[in-house]
Amino acid sequence: MWARLAPLLPDRTPQRGGRWRDHREVLEAIIWRLRTGSPWRDLPEEMPPWETVWGRFDRWSKDGTWDRVLR
Repeated sequence: MWARLAPLLPDRTPQRGGRWRDHREVLEAIIWRLRTGSPWRDLPEEMPPWETVWGRFDRWSKDGTWDRVLR
């Protein structure tokens, strides 16, 4: 499944400062959050920080990434 999803996600090469979380980790956290209905702040500790997960979810919503993935 990851082989089909990865090309639909934004390119990671234009990295900004700091360590960039892998799309796969963040996507797993987004799916967990949507599946459970939990608040963003209640993500389990082993997942990326909620701010990272929410930020990427929001950015992907605005730039059309979710439209591509769900199509």
